[in-house]
Amino acid sequence: MFDGYDSCSEDTSSSSSSEESEEEVAPLPANLPIIKNNGQVYTYPDGKSGMATCEMCGMVGVRDAFYSKTKRFCSVSCSRSYSSNSKKASILARLQGKPPTKKAKVLQKQPLVAKLAAYAQYQATLQNQAKTKAGNSAVSVEGFSWGNYINSNSFIAAPVACFKHAPMGTCWGDISENVRIEVPNTDCSLPTKVFWIAGIIKLAGYNALLRYEGFENDSSLDFWCNICGSDIHPVGWCAASGKPLVPPRTVQHKYTNWKAFLVKRLTGAKTLPPDFSQKVSESMQYPFKPCMRVEVVDKRHLCRTRVAVVESVIGGRLRLVYEESEDRTDDFWCHMHSPLIHHIGWSRSIGHRFKRSDITKKQDGHFDTPPHLFAKVKEVDQSGEWFKEGMKLEAIDPLNLSTICVATIRKVLADGFLMIGIDGSEAADGSDWFCYHATSPSIFPVGFCEINMIELTPPRGYTKLPFKWFDYLRETGSIAAPVKLFNKDVPNHGFRVGMKLEAVDLMEPRLICVATVTRIIHRLLRIHFDGWEEEYDQWVDCESPDLYPVGWCQLTGYQLQPPASQSSRENQSASSKQKKKAKSQQYKGHKKMTTSQLKEELLDGEDYSFLQGASDQESNGSATFYIKQEP
Repeated sequence: MFDGYDSCSEDTSSSSSSEESEEEVAPLPANLPIIKNNGQVYTYPDGKSGMATCEMCGMVGVRDAFYSKTKRFCSVSCSRSYSSNSKKASILARLQGKPPTKKAKVLQKQPLVAKLAAYAQYQATLQNQAKTKAGNSAVSVEGFSWGNYINSNSFIAAPVACFKHAPMGTCWGDISENVRIEVPNTDCSLPTKVFWIAGIIKLAGYNALLRYEGFENDSSLDFWCNICGSDIHPVGWCAASGKPLVPPRTVQHKYTNWKAFLVKRLTGAKTLPPDFSQKVSESMQYPFKPCMRVEVVDKRHLCRTRVAVVESVIGGRLRLVYEESEDRTDDFWCHMHSPLIHHIGWSRSIGHRFKRSDITKKQDGHFDTPPHLFAKVKEVDQSGEWFKEGMKLEAIDPLNLSTICVATIRKVLADGFLMIGIDGSEAADGSDWFCYHATSPSIFPVGFCEINMIELTPPRGYTKLPFKWFDYLRETGSIAAPVKLFNKDVPNHGFRVGMKLEAVDLMEPRLICVATVTRIIHRLLRIHFDGWEEEYDQWVDCESPDLYPVGWCQLTGYQLQPPASQSSRENQSASSKQKKKAKSQQYKGHKKMTTSQLKEELLDGEDYSFLQGASDQESNGSATFYIKQEP
């Protein structure tokens, strides 16, 4: 007797010879309520589980859903295959005049073999669950878990809708708390994967804290998972796919009518869209492919671009290898929507400096990326009042992204692009100039830092502190770039101070780290890398493709850098600082201009004006700047 399963059949119930005798085995857990794919609930209070094992394929399922009068097969095809195999083996043996083969005997004993296999798998499942439970604490200590990190500190994460460039960023919809989904039931001793319904308790980016239906206020088995994972489905998926819904073992005794319970709980509840998994898959299809050629900034000389080839694509991020790199180790990481990459021929078309490749012809398999795949910049009218060489402004220093510095327009290119240099630290040959578009959110009018209480970094070697724009403009004989030429659009981005996210360390762009939004100025975000000092913070635009929701690395298979511990900070701080310094020096030229040399190059200006107003962000969603003449 194999209690809990369909233990008898027409062919095997009378088989009791010593040759086929089997030892009795312990029964499987009884009283398992099962919800079939038609929504009907079966409970067996008499101690029978209502489960059966297919004698053909060994699949375990609901007994009443099986085929044949004796419920021996999970499907018609299994029933026919079993009959066909048995007949073939028997006929062949008779034709050859031989006793039944071992294969024929196995087929005859299939019901018992299948049950023993199922029981063995059941015992293995219990052991694996025990091992997993015992090992969870070690994993949570040694590895990083977003769920534990958020729960233990009551953090909040930036919503997926804040990241338009990320998967599902534009179609996340109203996925929120209390949405119900169908997920694998891990609180179950069945040998096959079964599902149950869970509700979202808390959202953190792509990750959700879930609680199985039936637990009510009991959080003992709450768990985190990635909503975009392959095992997450809308309510109704199991019914459509023929998958059983099985209540968790911990609460299966609470209700005798699980169907009525679910009907009551799910009436009026929200679930995922039926095409959710399809949308996830489509949003993770990227047009950039390996072997595509692009123009990208030269990481050793910011003033120019070079040809690089796409080596790999992960979640829309590109590993680019400079075309002249023979061992393919000279690489650069950026997102496919980064303003640092362009189509082949871009540099020539706008007058940007470009390093010609020593390679005379394209390598086999390499091809130019179609221009329409690159991020589009806003069209500007340069025919009227426009930026001019020598105009002053404030800009994020690309070599030290935690600072906004006094800067000068060094060259005006076509299509609205500008070459900009940081005052007081420019190379004599202009090799550390960098290119920003006129609509870039990384350049600001004179006075931006003052009105927003941001520390402005004065030119290196400038001694008249505190720094005053009016005095500096007069001393250098220069004028401020007109405020009206700057981008003042502020989108409703949705970020809030304290929100968690995953962010690229732009000083080491292959790394994506656990980070926090610590300050918001209009569309400008101050990103802090958890566990590191503030000097490593970076100013980033709210629409930067280098920011991602919590769970992005897990979803795409990219490695996430966890927060630095106290010991690792102390060990790495010195080396990181020197590395940062060395990297900055690698971008800069050999000879620096003196203050007098800089003055000779600056254009004379007739007026000295600076920004001394405020911004009105609440009234119309955009920042408004005011000019005041210095008396």
